Amino acid sequence: MKRLSSIYFGILGVVTLAFGIADLLVTIGGSGLSFGILEIPCDAFRGGWGGLIILSAGLFYLAGIKNISEIHQLSKVMMGSILIWIVAGLDIFAMITESIPGGDRSWFNTLEGFLETYAPPYTPAIFLLPFSLVVFYYILKKERNILKKEEDEE
Repeated sequence: MKRLSSIYFGILGVVTLAFGIADLLVTIGGSGLSFGILEIPCDAFRGGWGGLIILSAGLFYLAGIKNISEIHQLSKVMMGSILIWIVAGLDIFAMITESIPGGDRSWFNTLEGFLETYAPPYTPAIFLLPFSLVVFYYILKKERNILKKEEDEE
């Protein structure tokens, strides 16, 4: 199981690192990139700072895969996931706040306009979000092992 988790988080780390580099390159280039259901914004906050945060998340994942069953290594993987959750949460919050106003003629959006806001394309952090939640499984597994050890010692 240790090997499988290291492979999983290693792949996730490489993909996260690639998305972080892409965020930074698109921001430096000055024009947004939209490819199918993926959209990489070029603004300084989301593209620049968000790209640095996603890049750091990838580095945390890659730093934690060596011996993931050790608590300090697992905490590095957890930090990578937390960084993704922060950026993805901000992206989701931005989608919610953009869906409410209706534009020039009304204060509130129509139902159709509201739902269109949640359609693709999505930012890289939103794509990474479900894959980063797997860390909960390994944390719960680690907790069960610690509790089992304590029971065996008693």
